Amino acid sequence: MKRLLTLLLCLCTFVGFSAEPTKTGEKGESFNPGEVILHHVADSHEWHWFSTDNSNFVTYLPIIAYQPGKGLSVFSSKHIAEGETYGNFKLEEEKLVTTDGSKVYDFSITKNVAALAMSSLVLLLVFSSVAKSYRRRAGQAPSGLQNALEPFVLFIRDEVAKKSIGPKYERYMPYLLTVFFFIWFNNLLGLTPGAANLTGNIAVTGALAILTLIITLFSANKNYWGHIFAPPGVPWPLYIIMVPVELVGVIVKPFSLMIRLFANITAGHIIILSFISLIFIFRSAATGFLSVPFGLFISLLELLVSILQAYIFTLLTAMYIGSAVEEHHHDDAHSHDEDFGTAEQRGGGSNFTHFGQPDVAAH
Repeated sequence: MKRLLTLLLCLCTFVGFSAEPTKTGEKGESFNPGEVILHHVADSHEWHWFSTDNSNFVTYLPIIAYQPGKGLSVFSSKHIAEGETYGNFKLEEEKLVTTDGSKVYDFSITKNVAALAMSSLVLLLVFSSVAKSYRRRAGQAPSGLQNALEPFVLFIRDEVAKKSIGPKYERYMPYLLTVFFFIWFNNLLGLTPGAANLTGNIAVTGALAILTLIITLFSANKNYWGHIFAPPGVPWPLYIIMVPVELVGVIVKPFSLMIRLFANITAGHIIILSFISLIFIFRSAATGFLSVPFGLFISLLELLVSILQAYIFTLLTAMYIGSAVEEHHHDDAHSHDEDFGTAEQRGGGSNFTHFGQPDVAAH
């Protein structure tokens, strides 16, 4: 943990952490809750931690811009903060543009990119420590961080992967665990003061959904594609309608994953900030006796939502993969019953589970 704090401090020093005095004219300006809330939940080229009456504590992140014919430009976002212009660069609604209207490609380290790097580092340090504990304490009872995270790993394996995917679950466990802990950790980090809204960014949730779609499609077997391009029990003239509907369904599933995670996390942040904004809207300390308890309640509720949304995303991902890898066995079982009678007629119970493996309970 000390190494992590030291590394984060060095990162803040590199990108330019500063405490700037607030402008004198800002005190007289009216409070705009919508602008403040959207600024906190949206991505930005600077990391605004908190403000006091006299200072703004801001980390200015590096701007990396490429212009065809002019080359690469790297500078601090401090130069274009507050609507200022640096060279021919400026920010318009957090979008990097040029004053002369020329084309520019923005590869800047934004707030969400920096948060992604830091959360990935946290995940790497945590699970590297857990892996070392497993190697060091092989055959012994888990302890410490290993003991805290092992129940979640076993839950994802036994209650999500095995039940949703079946015998082929092992090859998908690394992805399912990565998705679960990545979403959960970033949901929790997003609740800390001044943190980035990483899992509330639709680009991040969209990337996770696209990965799920790619894994699902590349894992799909003949049975999966047969249900899409030749739906069973459907007359062939209806294929003209059913096939496009099935293909749309393939895209809608990951799209729903993207929207669900993005909407739930962003809505939680907006509600909390809305309650806090009531104090500044009514300009009365008495309002705090109502807004602060409600905001605290929503914050505690968000702790539950953070792990719930990670679980839902992982469960639905496993279900989509399971439907793609499931083997077709209904016709075989039907013909088997016609030739030899049902299992009950033969005097024995069914010796096969849903995935075609021996049923231990039956023996």
